[in-house]
Amino acid sequence: MKVAFIGLGVMGFPMAGHLAKAGHEVSVFNRSPEKARRWVETHGGKAGATVSEATRDCELVALCVGNDDDVRQVVPLILEAIAPGGIIVDHTTTSAKVAVEMAALAAQGGRFFVDAPVSGGQAGAENGKLSVMAGGDQAAFDRAQPVLLAYSKAVMRIGDAGAGQLAKMVNQICIAGVVQGLAEAVHFSKQAGIDPALVYQAISQGAAQSWQMDNRWATMVDGKFDFGFAVDWMRKDLGLVLDAARTNGARLEMTALVDQFYAEVQSMGGRRWDTSSLAARLERPK
Repeated sequence: MKVAFIGLGVMGFPMAGHLAKAGHEVSVFNRSPEKARRWVETHGGKAGATVSEATRDCELVALCVGNDDDVRQVVPLILEAIAPGGIIVDHTTTSAKVAVEMAALAAQGGRFFVDAPVSGGQAGAENGKLSVMAGGDQAAFDRAQPVLLAYSKAVMRIGDAGAGQLAKMVNQICIAGVVQGLAEAVHFSKQAGIDPALVYQAISQGAAQSWQMDNRWATMVDGKFDFGFAVDWMRKDLGLVLDAARTNGARLEMTALVDQFYAEVQSMGGRRWDTSSLAARLERPK
């Protein structure tokens, strides 16, 4: 398929690479041209000097940009350029509101917009093992799904436009609670004078086991946070979650509390630390 990928950050760069490896005809665009040039050197394909040039006559355009405003800025440019009946697949984590807006805008011109945020982080993108939760037209999703499987282990349609973003919010609620629990567990182990490594070996074989425990327990113990999903990004996501909860009436006391804990981490200079840096907050002197 003739496809384009817009946004070559830590997620988009390897995701677009998997599309090229799968045999698609891929063009890319990034606001900093150097990243696009480096992608072409690595994976082949071509880079467009503008969004319109990169997406001209494409059947599917995937994007992974920063926030709602970025999506609102780039989608109209794509819609002017893509092939009739073309599909935009947005992997950006945004509000459900902007997904609904963009789906309606695409429909006006006979195109389609699928909101498709991902979970799995940089490692998932690099290894082609992301989980994609999607919202949008069923037929458009069915056409897009085989393409998205180039960098995903699971691609599921949750419902109509915006449903993918709402599902991603559920994902972030779960992560916030689990990471805070792990941070407190590591801290408690240290304070109690028991070996955190032995504790992990014991409890990771039971009901407490999780991806976060398997991948972040040891680094929390060592106080290493210079990798993974940044605190600034998590606060952006939790802001979307809490805004949506104010609209739908969901009670998210724990999520709101963890969001404030992340604000404390930011004040400690941890804006770019991994989200597991909640553990660093607990190690500060009272």
